[in-house]
Amino acid sequence: MIEEAHRHIEYEERGSGPTLVLVPGSCSTGAAWRPVMKVLDGSFRFVTTSLLGYGATAERRTESDSSVLREVEMLEAVVGRAGGQVHLVGHSFGGAVALIVATRKRVKIASLTVLEAPLPSLLRHCHEHAHYRAFRDMTDAYFAAYRGGDREAIRMMIDFYGGEGTYASWPEKVRAYAVETTLVNMLDWASAYDHPLAPETLAAIDVPVSVVVGGSSHPAICRANGLVSVSIEGATFKAIGGAAHFMISTHPGQVANLIADNVTRGQRRSPRPDTSGTT
Repeated sequence: MIEEAHRHIEYEERGSGPTLVLVPGSCSTGAAWRPVMKVLDGSFRFVTTSLLGYGATAERRTESDSSVLREVEMLEAVVGRAGGQVHLVGHSFGGAVALIVATRKRVKIASLTVLEAPLPSLLRHCHEHAHYRAFRDMTDAYFAAYRGGDREAIRMMIDFYGGEGTYASWPEKVRAYAVETTLVNMLDWASAYDHPLAPETLAAIDVPVSVVVGGSSHPAICRANGLVSVSIEGATFKAIGGAAHFMISTHPGQVANLIADNVTRGQRRSPRPDTSGTT
């Protein structure tokens, strides 16, 4: 655990070797990475955390201040605590936060792996109106249903990501946690929509980047992440056949292999000196 002015940040580590900081998405905790960690066990030092409002990480946002920078500051604290140069890996909203951390260059990272980051603001900036509207229509319907009394409205978001019936297929305990954290997830979406993200901002990232999507994922997710890959020099773009958004649970072996490949790239290449003036 990291303590910052009585605001807890979940922090767990185990193993030895190159450091992987594994950031889960919304409605999840660091435990979501266990299938991937099992595949990679014995090769890495694993550091896991949870985003704001999930697991043991305290919420720092409010309806009037849902800035994604609150998430970014939390993750920078985790990377700083891990020490040295780390290989940063983010899934879903965790991937979006990890991208912004990489653009700020306030902590040292050796490589970045992004798994299906939801980036509606990037789609909007790039005039990808149909794909942006797919996100907006989903969240508008989801929010309206929840505010209208549908306690399980979050299923709309989960099925958007994983395909029809994904929410119903989850164990009761997992569904219950998603329902319990609905209001936190709504803050996540406010953060994602409000933070401006442009290709020129992403182009400042100068470490090896691997962008991963599922072969069966929603086209809007695939397009947003494709825009990330073409915006960053040398970034790779991979699709895992048969996988959708929740690939760290359904396809941990393929995810683990792609992470390990990008770590190898990061170890072979030292980042260019940071001239941004930040520390």
